[in-house]
Amino acid sequence: MSLRTLKRRLKDAGMTRRTDFTPTDIVISTVTQELRGSGQLLGYRSMCQTLRQKYNLTVKRNDVMHILSRLDPYGVKRRCKRRFVRRGYFSEGPNQVWHVDGYDKLKPFGVAISACVDGFSRKVMWLNCGSSNNDPGVIAKYYMECVTRFGQLPACLRTDCGTENGTMAAIHCALRSDHGDELAGAHSHMYGTSTTNQRIESWWSSFRKQRTQFWIELFSDLRERHLFNGSHEHKCLLRYVFLNVLQKELDEYRDLWNTHTIRPVRQSCCPSGKPEAMYHLPHRYGGRQCGFQVPQEILHQFDDILPAQYSLCGDDNLQVHFTNLERQSELPRPVNWTTAVENYITLKNMTGL
Repeated sequence: MSLRTLKRRLKDAGMTRRTDFTPTDIVISTVTQELRGSGQLLGYRSMCQTLRQKYNLTVKRNDVMHILSRLDPYGVKRRCKRRFVRRGYFSEGPNQVWHVDGYDKLKPFGVAISACVDGFSRKVMWLNCGSSNNDPGVIAKYYMECVTRFGQLPACLRTDCGTENGTMAAIHCALRSDHGDELAGAHSHMYGTSTTNQRIESWWSSFRKQRTQFWIELFSDLRERHLFNGSHEHKCLLRYVFLNVLQKELDEYRDLWNTHTIRPVRQSCCPSGKPEAMYHLPHRYGGRQCGFQVPQEILHQFDDILPAQYSLCGDDNLQVHFTNLERQSELPRPVNWTTAVENYITLKNMTGL
């Protein structure tokens, strides 16, 4: 078919090039409207289809591509990378948010760990082990000891929805009730799921790799050698022997973490450096001190609702029994994990557990 014949047949069929395109200013205003909502996630092909189907506009795909590149250059650049972009964590400075959570990987052996991390500096505020991290009084005591030590209240406290955080949350909201900022009073505590408490949840990963994996394997080895069966008595004995040694290790790791250097990450909005330096010198890292000074006499008002010192093993009767046996056998207090294992086996044999 010749070109002349093709043109004649197209003319007879009434088929011509499209000329009724929507004016450019209308297309631009419509694209701008879409960019204010979920349409900001669309590429130029999807945007072109949206304009045609949703708004009945007659547009060229190339025109939409050029309009998008002019109106949303950042979005075009992001989509060109073909990489999923997660929401970034942002904090204005130290003591703006404290993230509190419990660590249960050692609970099968009777050891519960609780920790708190500052959101801006990633400084570990406390890292304690004990017989329970489900007791509201225990968590509140950790919180009050930390606030007393630093003399600062965080602007916001972030925890999961566990009942163990109730007393701590109530004390924190009471201490923040006289402040005039937007997070004062009841707004100063925020509940949420554990998976979204990202600061401390991500820190638990490093904590296991660098510290608790050793203890999990050590206690698992005791279980495989039939020296630990998970009973209440065995858990109490393990806590009595190991808790002081484990707490010493946790203190060492806390100090090690707080003085190590956090390397910069391109996807992160938070500063890099040593947590201790970022906490005490936030102005060097583009932050500001967000905490609130609290007088010591105000903190003492809550002494009556805080629990007294708990026994080392979590059972007063067994604590007395183990102490008497240790004194009778003249066993020295363990100073490391090897002597702790020896003491554990010795006391286990003496008690007949």
